[in-house]
Amino acid sequence: MSSTTHDTDAADSVDLALKILVAGGFGVGKTTLVGAVSEIRPLRTEEQLSEAGSTVDDTEGVARKTTTTVAMDFGRITIRSGLSLYLFGTPGQDRFWFLWDELSQGALGAVVLADTRRLGDCFPAVDYFEHRRIPFVVAVNCFPDARSFGAHEVSRALDLDRGTPVVLCDARDRDSGKEVLVRLVEYAGRVHTARMLDSVG
Repeated sequence: MSSTTHDTDAADSVDLALKILVAGGFGVGKTTLVGAVSEIRPLRTEEQLSEAGSTVDDTEGVARKTTTTVAMDFGRITIRSGLSLYLFGTPGQDRFWFLWDELSQGALGAVVLADTRRLGDCFPAVDYFEHRRIPFVVAVNCFPDARSFGAHEVSRALDLDRGTPVVLCDARDRDSGKEVLVRLVEYAGRVHTARMLDSVG
């Protein structure tokens, strides 16, 4: 076998790893989603909610939540042979947003988790990714006690750019979470391809 053939085979066997962010409001299910889909034990940076933090963290609607992510969650999932996603869950509170710029470096795209009981909480994440031209999908985490809304209704309420996917999911369910990630990879791939063609044209 020639060295050229060997080099080609080696190149073909290299796994592709893509960086994905999981963002959204406080208590929307980011840590849950990363933990549900990750094939490795997820890294979590959770701390107990403190009385001091009660003056800055809005816990309305998530009163049972006792912990919060203070840096990031990290997990990994293999979508298919040769394609893995590295998942970075962002902190949801305003006071930790300075971490988002670091976490978003090199990201293919993002999942913005939404809770229809607190839909306004995901506006900052939507604005962040729109302004930085990072492709994203909105994944509505269907809590049992939340009113049901269709994807079109959520898209209109969030004033999303035309074509931005909205999917319904259960952040606790691995298959549901994986489907969200597949939709994101497909959408982000189309967006990045279109941008490259535009730049060439």
